[in-house]
Amino acid sequence: MAESVTIARPYAEAVFRMAKEAGTQGLWSERLARLGAIAQDGDMAAVMGNPRLSVEQVADLFISLSGDNDATFGNFIRTLAENRRLALLPEVSRLFELAKSQEEGVREAVVYSAFPIDDTQVAALLQQLEGHFNTRLTGRVVVDPELIGGVRVAVGDQVLDASVRGKLDAMAVALNN
Repeated sequence: MAESVTIARPYAEAVFRMAKEAGTQGLWSERLARLGAIAQDGDMAAVMGNPRLSVEQVADLFISLSGDNDATFGNFIRTLAENRRLALLPEVSRLFELAKSQEEGVREAVVYSAFPIDDTQVAALLQQLEGHFNTRLTGRVVVDPELIGGVRVAVGDQVLDASVRGKLDAMAVALNN
């Protein structure tokens, strides 16, 4: 995992700088998400690993599947194909989104909840948490029944635990001391 991040980072940074200069971060975000989905497909993994196909054939297949005829986009795909890095597209996409969010001053909050939370509740929770974390937040909900109730929120390396499980664990530690 760490190796793929290390290898994907320069590609993501280069694409982000280029997209930022051209003011096309949204377009490249969509492109990379689409390419990441294509690269994760099981059939495409077989195609990428097929020694009978040339690098150019694989690159052309990616370009045709993406439906994008932009020259810069095609050069990016060909560069990845020549370096045998097409399988890293999901990671490149993730790192691009991270750079885009940081540029916009937005961070991702992972909200762990014992029960599913609807979009209205998530929006209200994120609005309250933005003041606590001093940043704009986007949210992703992960259902974790072991929490029993409440939520645990992780923003980067900061965690706010307002779950029943967290309170019980804190009480157990206090009682043992």
